[in-house]
Amino acid sequence: MDVSGADVSGPFGARLGWGRAPALLLVDVVNAYVTPGSPLDLGATGPPVVAACAQLLEAARGACIPVVHTRVGYTAGMADAGHFGRKVPALAVFAAGAPGGLGGVPPELEARPDEPVLVKQHASAFFGTSLAATLTSLRVDTVVVAGFSTSGCVRASATDAVQHGFAPLVVREACGDRTAALHEANLHDLDAKYADVVSLLDALTHLRGEDPRG
Repeated sequence: MDVSGADVSGPFGARLGWGRAPALLLVDVVNAYVTPGSPLDLGATGPPVVAACAQLLEAARGACIPVVHTRVGYTAGMADAGHFGRKVPALAVFAAGAPGGLGGVPPELEARPDEPVLVKQHASAFFGTSLAATLTSLRVDTVVVAGFSTSGCVRASATDAVQHGFAPLVVREACGDRTAALHEANLHDLDAKYADVVSLLDALTHLRGEDPRG
């Protein structure tokens, strides 16, 4: 008998569900993705994602749910960017002293003093950071993932979350990518194998502690 509550009717896509202790992980919700002229600008896709992330942030704070923010940051010479920086030259916008303030965040997503901000050099929010230890110390069992981009840092962070023992829930409307096709394809694969993809409404309902049945 399956006691997890998951749908195990097929070989993929069983549901992880909401645990008892969620945290919100905002992955790289920075100006680079929403600033015209930035090499990482997502155009019309970006602002709605920022707005959705702001809703998640407000709900998490209102319910006293832990929030962790991530940023990308490199030395002025990109010496710590490794092969990732060679593969994606646009990451130079996150180097120290780079013009335009593209590594900063929209004002509605500024971290509070009691919210950890992890600076990373690679795609996953877990790689080379204290994120797993932070979540474990807070006794978190579920990570609500949102941010940029779906096929990159969101996907890598969600995949690493499940590998570190946390149930990842990726919020569909609160992440975005260069094209709708990339976004949807990666959400489909994440939902099949590594995470639950949930709607913004579902995420807000659970974060606020409301009855999801209405």
